Order: sequence, then structure tokens, then C-alpha cells
Amino acid sequence: MITSTSDEALDLLVVGGGVTGAGVARDAALRGLRVCLVEQRDFASGTTWGSSGMIHGGIRYLEHDWETTRISCLDSGYIKRIAPHLLFPVVFLVPVYADAKLGIEVMEVGLEAYDRFQPYKAGRPHVRLSADEALILEPGLNPRGLVGALTMDEWGVDAARLVVLNALDARANGAELRTWTEVAGLLRDGSGAVTGARVRSRLTGVEEEIRAAVVCNAAGPWAAEVCAMAGVELQLRPAKGIHLVYDRRITNVALSIEAIDGRGLLLVPHAGTTLLGTTDDDHYGDPERLDVTEDEIEYLLQATERVLPSIRQHRIAHATAAVRPTLHRWSRYEDDLSREYEVFDHAVDGAQGLVTVAGGKMSMFRKMAEDAVDAVVRRLGRGLPACTTHRRPLPGGGSPVDVEDVANSMAVPLHLAQRLAGRHGDGVWALLREAEAGDRGTVVCECEGVTRAELRHSIRHEHVERLEDLYRRVRCTGGACQGMRCCWAAAQLMGAERGWSPARVGDEVRAFLDARWRDRPVVLRGVSAAQEELTRGALTP
Repeated sequence: MITSTSDEALDLLVVGGGVTGAGVARDAALRGLRVCLVEQRDFASGTTWGSSGMIHGGIRYLEHDWETTRISCLDSGYIKRIAPHLLFPVVFLVPVYADAKLGIEVMEVGLEAYDRFQPYKAGRPHVRLSADEALILEPGLNPRGLVGALTMDEWGVDAARLVVLNALDARANGAELRTWTEVAGLLRDGSGAVTGARVRSRLTGVEEEIRAAVVCNAAGPWAAEVCAMAGVELQLRPAKGIHLVYDRRITNVALSIEAIDGRGLLLVPHAGTTLLGTTDDDHYGDPERLDVTEDEIEYLLQATERVLPSIRQHRIAHATAAVRPTLHRWSRYEDDLSREYEVFDHAVDGAQGLVTVAGGKMSMFRKMAEDAVDAVVRRLGRGLPACTTHRRPLPGGGSPVDVEDVANSMAVPLHLAQRLAGRHGDGVWALLREAEAGDRGTVVCECEGVTRAELRHSIRHEHVERLEDLYRRVRCTGGACQGMRCCWAAAQLMGAERGWSPARVGDEVRAFLDARWRDRPVVLRGVSAAQEELTRGALTP
């Protein structure tokens, strides 16, 4: 373990364990740098946690910011190639109504332009449908005034798993990972240069110093706070967004929806749930303390029921809220802000050794990380290999997996085998070799199809520190019941693996339930709210 007593400094300390920070750590480690990544909570617990789970080109940027669309599509294609098991096709339906501001012919012109970028990401060109054809594809659509619809191909992803695989590959190439570790301050020499950081474990309270030639600030909405520790002002325009998460798949396809203010919303079937979002509002508070409001929920429901009248009849399991680290721009509505990114070398600010990467979107994370590491390499002044992350597979992405073989080998139903293969790719065979016979077909999380074998493998090999981390590894506790049926079983298994006392197991369950309950009262309604509160009370130790 790297500590303050080490005589040799690291090459790079990465601050932030979201998709960008994990991408930076992986890229740097693959180039041969000595790397440590610190994250104040778990991987993917900030901005990435609140994403729509889409690796997409960004058609809405095409008119005013086509370069962002081009880079997004190009990098979406790279991500598809390095993690084919992790991405899944998402067909969007864009219903067009008689009262729409733009007619279907005009909208089709935009999609024809977007079709030119589809080959970058192995997407298919759009299709124009009649009203009858659209209703066959999605019977829940509002038929009144429906003129027709257009389709659009994108890719969905388990965003947290994408981050975890980048982090694990960084570790496999020599990087050290420290989650639940916050930066208490930056270290500086007499000239003001940044030489590392003082960090504090949020699990043990222990503080130590980590020295590094360069610190890469990939802290997302906390990036300005990290810069301030070096006396540098970084201007961002943080934007809060929420998603509603439904307890099942409520449509056959994804829907593109227009809100009352013209903002584009997405309704996306995702694993065993459906995501609806996102809002986009300036946020000036603590990115870690976010509340979901009734107004935000109503904004999403009001827009959606015009297209999908049954939306209020479906049960919302929970809501997510996160803050995007959007670059600062003046005199623009939040939704009009570009998703372009920037890499800052703060040597120009008198803080040599500090590099910040900010802005962007998840579809561009690999390119953002590449540019950030290029800046680090320039600062180090060393000849190092070029970036290889666009062609080197992520863990599990090396070879195709026959799902039927997985089902037969693990003695699990085909749908469970599909989920295992989707999360682990060709790494599923290592899981199988390690699995105890009694664990293979024993399901712990019924909502997300997570077996004891998969949980045990994740706890042992995937840098799991807390019970809540299991959701971001294998989606355990992420389904309709939000962990109410499986949290104790998962905690007891983790306790057995880690040697936790019964009291520690109880503490983990209590902390998990408290965290999950925080955003639930505002989305639960009537009898459902009372039932959920009773269940929570019965489960809390």
C-alpha cells in the first residue's frame, strides 16, 4: 500500500472515481505510469450514478455543436468494441403529433443528418413509421393526433459496471484503488506546485499523505472544490438532473418525449426497470446533498402522459438525483449548454502539477480520459506509449460468450445466464470455476437475478467495501423491491466473506436502508408508501 512514508512519489494521483476518473486511471496505468485513484464514496456514486445509462451520439447537439455529436458517436463505437458484452441496443421511438412545432418531414431531415454518424457506433439508420405502425410497436402510445413516428438507434449500458470495469482494469495494470477516501487537502511545495494530497478514509478516519508528480482532478461537480485547495478558481455551471426509476419495463421500446419547456426527455427500459428523465436545472448547493422535489416529478409526469397516458398508473420504485459538471457558459438555458469538455493544466494558474478534466458526457469518457492523460504525460516530460484504450478490451470483452453454455454450466435459467454474461462477458468462466456448487443457482436478489456465486465473486475480486457497493457491481438491491427482500442475505454473505461481526452486519443494513429511504417518500403514493415504511421498520435492526 502506498503511504506517506513512501520515499518514491507516484507518477499520478487521480481524484474522482466516476467514469472519467476511472478512465484516466486505466489509460495512465496502461501507459506504464504509477497510479493511485481516490474516490470519496464508491465508484460511480456521483454524476455517473444519476446518468440515463446511455452511450449515445447526442442528436440534440447536432444543430449547434456537431463536433460533440461526432466525437460522441466515434467514441460510442470504440466503447462498443472494447465492451461488447456490456452494451445493449436501445431502439428509440420518436412519436410525432399534429400539434408538434416541427412536422415529421422536418424532424426526419434531422435524423437523416444523424444517420451519417451512425456507422461510427455500429448503429442503424432511422425508419419512418405510420401512426398504425407506431401503435403496433408501442400500443401504449396516445393515439389522438398521432401523425407517425421515427426510430433512432442508440446503445444502453450499465453505467456503474462500466466504471467498475475501467477501475478493475487499471488495478490489473498496477494502479491502486481507494474508495471511501476523501481528499482533505492538496500538498504543495514552496513554489506553489501541487505535489500530492492529504487523504482521509471515511471508513476508518485514518489520514495520510500520497505524493505524486501530477494530480489529475476528475472530481466532477466537486472539481472546483479540489481546485480551490490549490488556490485556483475553476468556473463550472453545475446542473442537477433527476430520473424516476419504475419497478418494471413499462414500454416495449424507448421513447423520446418533449417537455412543456421544449426540453427533450427519455423513457428507457433498462434491465428490469424503466428510467424516465432527466431534468436540467442550475444547482448551487452541495452536490452530495440532493433532494428530489414534487415539482421535478410532476414536470416529468406531465410531459410523459401526453405521449404515454398510462404513466401515472405505474409504480415508481425510487428516484435518482445527480449533478453534471457542465462547463461554465453565460446567457444560456441549462438545456442549451454544450456537453463539450476541457482539460486544464493549472501551471498557468501557478499550480504546476495539477490537471483538471471537466465537462463532457459519459459517451465521451474514453476520449476525455485520453486527452487528460496526454496532458499528464506532457507535464511529466517523459516519452511514453500512446493511448490504447480504444482497442484494448475491458475485462470480459475479449471473446463472445454462448449464453446457453453459461446456463448449462451454472445450472441457471437462460434469463439469469444472460444477465451473468452481460455483466461479466468472458469473465463468467472464472466466476464459474470459483463458484461453490450450492451457490451457482441460488438467487439472492430476485429482482435483478443475482446469485450467491456472483455476489461472492464480486465481494472477493471487485473492490467491494460496503453493502451498498454491491448495487454498483452486480445490481444487487437495484430492482423493484430496492433491496427490501435481499439486503439481509447479501449483508450476511458479505459479513461471512469479510469476517464482520453481527453488529457490523446490522450497521451495514441500517446504513443501506437509511440511504435508500432518503429519496423514496417523495415518489411513493398511498398504500404503497405505508407498506414500504412498515417493511423498512421491520428490516431495520
